[in-house]
Amino acid sequence: MASLPGAAFGDEPESFPQCIERLESRAISAGVSSETATEVLASAEYLQQVIELDRRQPEFTTTFADYLNRRVNEQRVTEGRELLEEHRELLDRVTRETGVPAPYLVAFWGLETNFGAYFGKMPVPSSLATLACDQRRSEFFTEQLIAALQIIDEGSIAPEQMEGSWAGAMGHVQFMPTVFLRHAVDGDGDGKRDLWNSLPDAMMSAGNFLEDLGWDGDYRWGREVLLPDEFDYELADGRRMTLEEWRELGVTDAFGNDLADEPIKASLVVPAGHRGPAFLAYGNFGVIMGWNRSEFYAIAVGHLADRIAGAGKLQNPPPEDLPALSRDNILAIQQALNDEGFDTGEPDGIMGPNTRSAIRSYQSENGLVADGYPGDTVLEALDVTL
Repeated sequence: MASLPGAAFGDEPESFPQCIERLESRAISAGVSSETATEVLASAEYLQQVIELDRRQPEFTTTFADYLNRRVNEQRVTEGRELLEEHRELLDRVTRETGVPAPYLVAFWGLETNFGAYFGKMPVPSSLATLACDQRRSEFFTEQLIAALQIIDEGSIAPEQMEGSWAGAMGHVQFMPTVFLRHAVDGDGDGKRDLWNSLPDAMMSAGNFLEDLGWDGDYRWGREVLLPDEFDYELADGRRMTLEEWRELGVTDAFGNDLADEPIKASLVVPAGHRGPAFLAYGNFGVIMGWNRSEFYAIAVGHLADRIAGAGKLQNPPPEDLPALSRDNILAIQQALNDEGFDTGEPDGIMGPNTRSAIRSYQSENGLVADGYPGDTVLEALDVTL
């Protein structure tokens, strides 16, 4: 067999069968039974499609409006409310045992698999073996593969039924294998952890994971807020302040009412810049990001949970006319900022916290609204053409 693309674990390129042999040995050393390791890996196939999906980087980044509107829409809200009532007894039990309110559990379920409508169709052992045999993230996916074999070993799922995403996320709530091993629980009392076929297992596991991440049952995820005119957007830099401190700066709830006098700290998030909605994010916002490291995702979960619980739409919906920036656009922004003395780090085409901080500093020094968002004014000033 030809050598694997990007795979070279010794002096010579490694073939897929050679890699499988090495992985089998590592799995057995990690405690996987020799029978499971041998039988499952003997059936594992190299999936070129998985490598292509791993390499495929979207040319354009999605805008917050597009991201939120696709994930929190009327159909999903309606279905979420119906499922909340249909599974109320189960969800209330999860809440009692983990502290995570039912609307959040349903919101995660909705975002991860559209309420169980689609788990992914890729054979997880083959997907993970393919990625483990690829040099780019070999160690991470080797760990995931060994965890998947341990899940099979414990009898939670038959290997031929272990299907999921191309990267190995599985079941109703799309747990990676290592997350499954650490946080999945038997919610229906049948003696196994089945996130594919048992909703009690899936919901209890989701609640257990969030509890383990530090969910605070006394508070919500955050809330939409209104900011006063001439607000200093440099405060949207991740700093945490008490609600009283935000209130003293003129921040109100989304309807113009005073913020509650509660002993909790929050950070300000403006995902679409000063023209879009603003949110005060509480500690549970960080817990949601422990599930998925994306502010967009965390806001979508929180807002969907609010809607499922009966709340209305955002008072200030995100503007839909903001451009979707390509990776090349972001690279150009990063390079231009670096050239101007505003350090973004090594340009990588990703709009991360360093880039937003650099944009905020550039805006502040040039008399612009320092919201850290690369809007038209920033693009024009930096001479970045879309």
